[in-house]
Amino acid sequence: MTDHEYEQRVIDVLISTHPGWRYEQRDLPGLPRWWAIRYCPLRPDQRRAGARDVLGRTSLRRLVSALARHDEILHRLRY
Repeated sequence: MTDHEYEQRVIDVLISTHPGWRYEQRDLPGLPRWWAIRYCPLRPDQRRAGARDVLGRTSLRRLVSALARHDEILHRLRY
C-alpha cells in the first residue's frame, strides 16, 4: 500500500466516524499539514470547554488523536 492509499483510507474512516468535519491536506511551510474543519459552528459553551471549529496537525495520526480528544470534550457536554 502506498502512502497516498494509506492516507485515503484514513480519511475515509474519518469521514465515516466524524462526519461533521471536512478534511483537507495543505502543504504550506510552517503550517500543519492535515486539517479538520467543522461544517457547523460550535456554541460558545462548547468553545469555553476547549472544543474547536478547526483542528490542524502535522500528521493524520495526530489529527485522529485530536478528533478523539475533541469528541471527549463534546461528550462531557452531552453534545
